[in-house]
Amino acid sequence: MELHQLRYFAKVAELGSFTRAAEACHVAQPSLSQQIIKLERELKQPLFERLGRSVRLTDAGRTLKEHADQILRLVDDAKSRLVDSGDAGRLSIAVIPTVAPYLLPPLITAFRRECPGVQLEVLEETTRAALECLASGEADLALLALPAVGDHVHVEPLFTEELLLVLPKSHPAAKKPRLSLKDVADEPFVLLNEAHCLTDSALSFCRRKAFQPLVTSRMSQLSTLQQLVSSGQGISFVPEMAARIDADKSRVYRSLAGEIPKRTIGVAWHEFRYQTKLFRRFVEWLRVWSKRFAADGAV
Repeated sequence: MELHQLRYFAKVAELGSFTRAAEACHVAQPSLSQQIIKLERELKQPLFERLGRSVRLTDAGRTLKEHADQILRLVDDAKSRLVDSGDAGRLSIAVIPTVAPYLLPPLITAFRRECPGVQLEVLEETTRAALECLASGEADLALLALPAVGDHVHVEPLFTEELLLVLPKSHPAAKKPRLSLKDVADEPFVLLNEAHCLTDSALSFCRRKAFQPLVTSRMSQLSTLQQLVSSGQGISFVPEMAARIDADKSRVYRSLAGEIPKRTIGVAWHEFRYQTKLFRRFVEWLRVWSKRFAADGAV
């Protein structure tokens, strides 16, 4: 059993495809497939069920995947300890969908100016999946909304942002500089589905205010939600970082009067995973950069 075989196997298991795994590993698909076949012959049992263009782990494959993840994580940690300048290398970051499109572009641009030799790998995942990436070692860090709880996960707040009401520009309430919940008591709301923690933050605020929004639609993408608001399907809560870059004039964003709904963005990592110089440098840089982003949305 060779280390490169385990890497190929783990990537196929992750992506569910020999073709995509070969592309991710930068090898020809026939070569990758042949190595998986050799591994199956050595173990005397199939590791995947071939389902046309996709594959699925067998029971033996699931058992091997658990051990392969541990082995590869230990090997990568050992390499990180031996080759660790702090100026080069790779960091994998899991980011939730309601943060990734708004925070990552300026973050990556700024960090590349600081460390041009570093490769940042981005995984856009829901909070639950991001925490699973930390547990498996697939991600070094996660950027997500708090609270976020996982076994052996350290979480550090970075900044807090306002949740704004978004409504069509033609809406009568859009003329007001600030709104109250009474102003929108009879309005239909379009929200993200339950996989997104943004919805939890918004509904938790509403519950504290004894306000029950009339939810008529649930989306999986924040951009779709914004388009539905523009078309008059309802109103919603949107994070400030998304409102900052929205140039569409068909909708407006308003703060609530009184207590303001907010969410806190934080960085998380597995507390038992070895922290390289590069890891520590990035976290320290992120602490400083996030304060500037929260203050003016620019870097």
